[in-house]
Amino acid sequence: MDEVGVILQATLSPNPDERKAAELRLDQIQYAPHHLPTLLQIIVHANSDIAVRQVAAIHFKNFIAKNWSPPSPSDSQHTISIADKDLVRNHILLFLPQLPSLLRVQLGECLKTILHSDYPEQCPNLLDWIKHNLQDQQQVYSALFVLRILSIKYEFKSDEERTPAYHIVEETFPHLLNIFNTLVQIANPSIEVADLIKLICKIFWSSIYLELPKLLFDQNVFNAWMVLFLNVLERPVPSEGQPVDPDLRKSWGWWKVKKWTIHILNRLYTRFGDLKPRNPENKAFAQMFHKHYAGKILDCHLNLLNVIRVGGYLPDRVINLVLQYLTNSISKKSMYTVMQPRLDVLLFEIVFPLMCFNDNDQKLWDEDPHEYVRKGYDIIEDLYSPKTASVDFVSELLRKRREDNFHKFVQFIVEILKRYDEAPAEYKSYRQKDGALLAIGTLCDKLKQTEPYKSELERMLVQHVFPEFSSPVGHLRAKAAWVAGQYAHISFSDQNNFRKALQCVVCGMRDPELPVRIDSVFALRSFIEACKDLDEIRPLLPPLLDEFFKLMNEVENEDLVFTLETIVDKFGEEMAPYALGLCQNLAAAFWRCMNSADADDEDDDPSSLAAVGCLRAISTILESVSSLPQIFVQIEPTLLPIMRSMLTTDGQEVFEEILEIASYMTFFSPTISLDLWSLWPIIMEALADWAIDFFPNIMVPLDNYISRGTVHFVTCKEPDYQQSLWNMISSLMADKNMEDGDIEPAPKLIEVVFLNCRGLVDHWVEPYLRITVERLHRTGKSNLKCLLMQVIADGLYYNAALTLSILQKLGVASEIFNLWFHMLQEVKKSGARANFKREHGKKVCCLGLTSLLVLPADQLPGEALGRVFRATLDLLVAYKDQVAEAAKEEEEEEEEDDDDMDGFQTDEEVEDDSGSDREMGADAEDGDEAASSNLRKLADQAKSFRPNDDDDDSDDDFSDDEDLQSPIDEVDPFIFFVDTMKVMQSSDPIKFQNLTQTLEFSYQALASGVAQHAEMRRGEIEKEKSEKSSAITDS
Repeated sequence: MDEVGVILQATLSPNPDERKAAELRLDQIQYAPHHLPTLLQIIVHANSDIAVRQVAAIHFKNFIAKNWSPPSPSDSQHTISIADKDLVRNHILLFLPQLPSLLRVQLGECLKTILHSDYPEQCPNLLDWIKHNLQDQQQVYSALFVLRILSIKYEFKSDEERTPAYHIVEETFPHLLNIFNTLVQIANPSIEVADLIKLICKIFWSSIYLELPKLLFDQNVFNAWMVLFLNVLERPVPSEGQPVDPDLRKSWGWWKVKKWTIHILNRLYTRFGDLKPRNPENKAFAQMFHKHYAGKILDCHLNLLNVIRVGGYLPDRVINLVLQYLTNSISKKSMYTVMQPRLDVLLFEIVFPLMCFNDNDQKLWDEDPHEYVRKGYDIIEDLYSPKTASVDFVSELLRKRREDNFHKFVQFIVEILKRYDEAPAEYKSYRQKDGALLAIGTLCDKLKQTEPYKSELERMLVQHVFPEFSSPVGHLRAKAAWVAGQYAHISFSDQNNFRKALQCVVCGMRDPELPVRIDSVFALRSFIEACKDLDEIRPLLPPLLDEFFKLMNEVENEDLVFTLETIVDKFGEEMAPYALGLCQNLAAAFWRCMNSADADDEDDDPSSLAAVGCLRAISTILESVSSLPQIFVQIEPTLLPIMRSMLTTDGQEVFEEILEIASYMTFFSPTISLDLWSLWPIIMEALADWAIDFFPNIMVPLDNYISRGTVHFVTCKEPDYQQSLWNMISSLMADKNMEDGDIEPAPKLIEVVFLNCRGLVDHWVEPYLRITVERLHRTGKSNLKCLLMQVIADGLYYNAALTLSILQKLGVASEIFNLWFHMLQEVKKSGARANFKREHGKKVCCLGLTSLLVLPADQLPGEALGRVFRATLDLLVAYKDQVAEAAKEEEEEEEEDDDDMDGFQTDEEVEDDSGSDREMGADAEDGDEAASSNLRKLADQAKSFRPNDDDDDSDDDFSDDEDLQSPIDEVDPFIFFVDTMKVMQSSDPIKFQNLTQTLEFSYQALASGVAQHAEMRRGEIEKEKSEKSSAITDS
């Protein structure tokens, strides 16, 4: 103990070298036997230096958090011994009551980790300890403290995992009720009483958060609790001891008690007060709650709000929660009836004043405008804001009880605006005007739909909003910009008014007050979206972007980036001159946001959101200049450091956005630079370690590397990209723990290699085919099975003789072809194809099968040749039908943008339709039936190749929804098929003659139709090339 104490003392040394050495020594001894009990001894030793005890407590907490739960087998050296665990569990509760608050909090965190892992199995006596100490006045706080920690474990557990929680409630709630009852009867209670009641409230909250324990369905028990909660709700908080400082005041114990009480009552009302639940027991409870308590709570809440009407104090969170309860009551007839007599006072004397600019707003505006902006745009802050709750109340009231209140409220706002206009400057109520403008902006959608107001909106803006753009009061200038943005999409009868509003908003971006500049940016987005003539904005672009750059250097705000994205989206290629500057500024803003986010260490931190926004804006810029490859060369040095850093674990939160940028850079750059190639190993390492969920996103830049940098991919040996790709693909496809859906990009990448590197990677064909066949043998999902079979087809297209010889060498050739032909013929009960649903899949199969046709007879016997030939013809029919259907849909979409697509299934629906992919042969009955009628259909299918013939026999399949380009995009399967047959005819006329003469008449007709269609396609392709060439010449 002495040695550890000395080391802990040294960690507090002002000498950094001593401090570092002590911390290193602590790390070295932390897994030594009895280290944990030793730390606990130091923490509880009352005579030790409090600073040393605190360091020990922090180290103790961190060690338990990291090592208490059973580690993975590979971390066995980090296991805490059973003896040490028992000792800690047995003693931590004994010392908890004796510790000062500072240390008790740290041990509380330790206890949370221990109980989460060990209760109830390893802590059989804990509940008895809690019950015993709840009956001991000296120990009651510690018992409540531990019970609160225990209740947190089950707060979010679903019903089946809550059984221990119900037992805890049955055992402890009778004791809690007695303690609570005793505490509320104490005259002039101390702040310590508030702390005890607060703990009881928190335990109750965690116990009822998701489900009501059976004990509370007993009306006598529930009523006993409700009497106490209503007592606390109605009783004024003690005035004595209340802090003067606003920050201390809102977190004072008695206000916390009030807040938690309202929290609980709101939860009971919103989650368990629903009068239409499925469960009869819950319905009975809801009826009882509404009958006996809901109205009483509403009355108490209205009385509580009356305090602020007469100038009293309520914390913001309390006001917010009370208004939430009232808002939820508006739609319920019985509750609205209770509210109605007091509604005018509530609406006009309490709620509206809360919507107005106040002293706290002014103080924050003056002292910390950055914080004012952050709070104004932070969704989390809305949970605590009285202003947001007031706006929600008004919106719900005028939506659900419109007839009684809409006109009345609008007239109230009109009167405020009128009084403001008539008052001399020194008597104008700027704050009331602010509230009125907030109301007008909030009611925008309703006013736009309601006469007589909708025809007066433009005049209202000119008369009441435009003047405030030049108001001497900053918050009114900000509110004017915000309201103008809300109404930017209305139909202006005088376009000069639209122009004036736009110019005022743009001027607002140069306002001396930061909040005005930010609200102006927010409003600008609406004006850009609403602008029909971009010439209104085009001359403003350079100064506008300058203001954006200045603001981005000053503040991290997601909406700032959204507006920038909107501008880039609207102006497209016109942004080219600004693209580099924009990306540089966005990159700098991104790094600032990431540094702020690291400092705050919160996932939902606004800086994190703004960082994502910066990356998304960069992607939008890259997309807008995608036809100008040289710009990518200029931008690359700015984006490379971000990509290098964020493709590691440091960038997990923004990984998807970074991959999108990497995809743009590798696709649109003139060539893939060596610097961009340096990202390949980083991406591969991420995929191997943690990024498997991003595999579909990762596939896109990998495809670009292989397809656009083929020579480098094939020739570079340091690093060896081919080997790297094989290591990744083989590892994933061989992994039996990987779900079929998770590895779908792997066979797609094999296809990318085969199609882009034809003739260059012969030595990889066998390994890739082997791993494909192995995975095919244990694949259940239809999607993956098709993708793996497409690899076989890609191999045949790459080199048919080589691929066929490898399949024969592996002893699987017959099996693979039988499975393939079965999959090509398999249909669902609807008659639609079960496999190879997309155009691309059909095309790949066509090219693979066609490639077999020219093989010598010793490699492909006559019988097999005929089978391949017929299958290819069938597939070409299906492919043509699908292409025609897709073209027809595209034409219809162009004619009518809002065309209803309900008649067509989505990929997901088809996947669901086919279930979990039946084992081969499970649908044999449907398949055989389809096969038996196949010959009858062939003659009809042959007709489909006649020009202008309407076809009704659609496959009901899908066009590709993937944007990835492929070398076979330029290969027409009909022309390829016909050219292949011509090669066969000239090189082996006997074979050709035997094949064609043994064909059924219907297949001969089909082959003739394919030949005609191929010639038609040849003419169309030549025409397209000619037109493209002319267009290039003209430009």
